[in-house]
Amino acid sequence: MKNRDYVTEFHQGEMYDAYKYMGCVFDEKTGKAVFRTWAPHADSVSVIGEFNGWNAERGVMQNKFMRLLLFFDLPVETSKDRREYSRFHKFLIKNGDEIIYKADPYAVHAEKNGNCNSKAYDLRRVKIKDSQYFDKLKNKDIYNSPISIYEAHIGSWRRHDDGNVYSYRDFADAIVPYLKEMKFTHLELMGVAEHPYDGSWGYQIVNYYAPTSRYGTPEDFGYLVEKLHSAGIGLIIDWVPGHFSKDAPGLIDFDGEPLYEPSIEPRKEFKEWGTRCFDYGKGEVQTFLCSNAMMWLDVYHVDGLRVDAVASMLYLDYGRGDNWLPNRKGGKENEEAVAFLQKLNTYVFAHHPKTMMIAEESTAWPKVTKPVSDGGLGFNFKWNMGWMNDMLSYAKADPVYRSAMHNNLTFSITYAFSENYILPISHDEVVHGKGSLLNKMPGDYGMKFAGYRNFLMNMFAHPGKKLVFMGTEFAQFIEWDYQKQLDWMLLDFPMHESSRKFFATLNDIYVKTPALWARDCDYSGFEWLIVDDRDDNVIIYARTDGKNSYLIGAFNFSPCEYRKYRFGCPAGRYSEILASDWTGWKKGRKKHQTVKKPSHGFDNSMTLDIKPMSGIYMIRDNVILLKEKEAK
Repeated sequence: MKNRDYVTEFHQGEMYDAYKYMGCVFDEKTGKAVFRTWAPHADSVSVIGEFNGWNAERGVMQNKFMRLLLFFDLPVETSKDRREYSRFHKFLIKNGDEIIYKADPYAVHAEKNGNCNSKAYDLRRVKIKDSQYFDKLKNKDIYNSPISIYEAHIGSWRRHDDGNVYSYRDFADAIVPYLKEMKFTHLELMGVAEHPYDGSWGYQIVNYYAPTSRYGTPEDFGYLVEKLHSAGIGLIIDWVPGHFSKDAPGLIDFDGEPLYEPSIEPRKEFKEWGTRCFDYGKGEVQTFLCSNAMMWLDVYHVDGLRVDAVASMLYLDYGRGDNWLPNRKGGKENEEAVAFLQKLNTYVFAHHPKTMMIAEESTAWPKVTKPVSDGGLGFNFKWNMGWMNDMLSYAKADPVYRSAMHNNLTFSITYAFSENYILPISHDEVVHGKGSLLNKMPGDYGMKFAGYRNFLMNMFAHPGKKLVFMGTEFAQFIEWDYQKQLDWMLLDFPMHESSRKFFATLNDIYVKTPALWARDCDYSGFEWLIVDDRDDNVIIYARTDGKNSYLIGAFNFSPCEYRKYRFGCPAGRYSEILASDWTGWKKGRKKHQTVKKPSHGFDNSMTLDIKPMSGIYMIRDNVILLKEKEAK
């Protein structure tokens, strides 16, 4: 921190490493723990904890820098004491007659039992050895690479036989080989930051800087990251800068008055969620959030942040009905939030250019994934909620009604390349009575599985990176329940075990087939072959990398079988590499040769037998050679 005006940086929102300065920071030279916090409205602030018998009179912080930054030195006798991490602490804040007990906003570790006491912890203990992983990442074009994300909740993925949750280390040792077997490229974790209530799934946070102690220490979380990276698997975490918990020890009215949140009532909170909103116009709040994002990248080496509920940040009327205040121009856009997101993304990519900054943005806000220099928000990926809603609505419908809903299948392509998209089937779609992906499908037992496989094959062929929630890969039948593990016993039943094998095969084909991902963000990588057959509920399209990979996906969303279904396509010989109705989903090589018979705007065509509720992938053989012949 030498030669830096850190006070000015802090207050102007230009400090991006506040985790090194704020909260409880260890001084190697003096052997002291230095506490700093921001409480401008407080009459006094004390640090209380085990070290002083929770006595406020023995831990009064010094007022410095216009009463904005407060200091208290905690002496420790030995280095060992300093690293035991057993010294709980809180801030006792006096504002008039009010006495407030608060967790340290910058605490990097917290008490396990939910008391929200902060723990002194030296972040320098977190040492992740993954230089080889990042060396390989330097030369990787993430936009033209396969990205298949497994979204998981640690506490309910698997549990021990006695019902206890896995630790970070248990989870790492179990999930890494599973992700490799299932061919996923990334893991996305819910609920990483410390939160008191399990039922919030980690989205109502008290300690933004602390990996939840439910599963272990920061070093244990580092073990998980290192284990993933050693296997070549990236880690994305859910990050929640849109709102924070109203639990008393948290940021709410931190020094007796609104501090991290706006003071104006309509903008102060989301009543529907029972949470408070951040005031993005305050430099100190910008410092808090930007430094938090950078801590996950700098210290824990995560590969990306999926930014939760971006729409709630962008719109002043979000979730407020008629009770909202317009901006200075009379509009509903939150200009301060926009500036904050642009600032955040600009800084992140300047220091971590290979990071995935993913917006969960559910509206048509323009240029979410465009550079800030072009007027965009600066993210590099966005969840495609439009595709998700259309496809799930279509998939749930009885096939008799699907002809009237054909637009649900095709409309997403009209905007598929306007942003850099990820197609999500996330945790939000398998809770609260929505049903699992399998149970959304209409029909009897067998028809549900057929619809499930066909849905996934269409999803993995559609432009955009992929994300599925845990359990989807083996056709979890009931909804997700955060209080128990997934129904792994279903793998004892043939239909579910075969679903797992199908998904692994599908994911493997996806990762190994450049046509399915090399031009995800470019319309030149997609071509409709059959787009308007609403009566038969059939769509057929092609994906290509523009070089030597050309794939046709044919999908029948009806309960009828179509024999010798003819469609136009480029001339050549095609090999089936996957069909959703295959038994065991072992790769076959059924061949199809085009004939010189015009169809659907092509000079050549072929016929397929397409089973009910099924999909087929075919790749064109000798693509480069064929192109040369056609050119001649």
